[in-house]
Amino acid sequence: MAESKHTLSNDSVISESKTVLITGASSGIGLALYNHYISLGYNVICCGRDISKLEKLNTNAQAKLAFDVNDIDSVNEAAKTIIAIDILILNAGTCEYIDDAKNFNGQAFRNVISTNLLSMGVLLESFLPKVKRGGQLAFVSSSATILPFPRAEAYGASKAGVDYLANSLRSDLKKDGINVCLIHPGFVKTPLTDKNTFSMPFIITPEQAAVRIYKGLKQNKQYVHFPKRLTLLLKFLSLFPQKFSNSLLAKDV
Repeated sequence: MAESKHTLSNDSVISESKTVLITGASSGIGLALYNHYISLGYNVICCGRDISKLEKLNTNAQAKLAFDVNDIDSVNEAAKTIIAIDILILNAGTCEYIDDAKNFNGQAFRNVISTNLLSMGVLLESFLPKVKRGGQLAFVSSSATILPFPRAEAYGASKAGVDYLANSLRSDLKKDGINVCLIHPGFVKTPLTDKNTFSMPFIITPEQAAVRIYKGLKQNKQYVHFPKRLTLLLKFLSLFPQKFSNSLLAKDV
């Protein structure tokens, strides 16, 4: 088979072996996950939009696939190079804030919903059939879905959709022997959060996030959330009327 234009490795077809595929692997949590799995001897397929960033990763990757999650043809073409996956981690995402709700930025809303949620359709269509029985499907969502945050209408709505998608698929994929894990990170220092101008309590490094995700998947958990100092606090605040949490969050965002 001829080498796919989306594959940067020498092999055009990924061999059947213990394999983890990570989207959004060129930065942030995805890059940290890539480095962690590589260090443990896994065969890793790293995926990202920026081919130049993928080329800078160490050469231990089983393959490097460059595609935009919003480009259906590009995703489908990249998936043709893969035979089987043991762990599929859907991590790629973006964030744009709605700074003036009254003058709602519909384009920003569409951008975020498309990248964070609608893209899941083609990613699942292309890669999920390749996940082995006994394999795992992981969605990196956000603890922002626990409480409604100011300015996060687009981001929160997209991740809430991911939550429902993951929880629904878990039921339907049980018969196929595929475990679905929903992941709720708190604040993680990444290029996305570097743009935030508000304080981010209990912020952790991407490496710390990667270890937590790895351990959760290793234990075959269905739900992973961290750091618990933050996520449990948010869950506690969600028990109160929304006006109470709004008054707290509005002071900081």
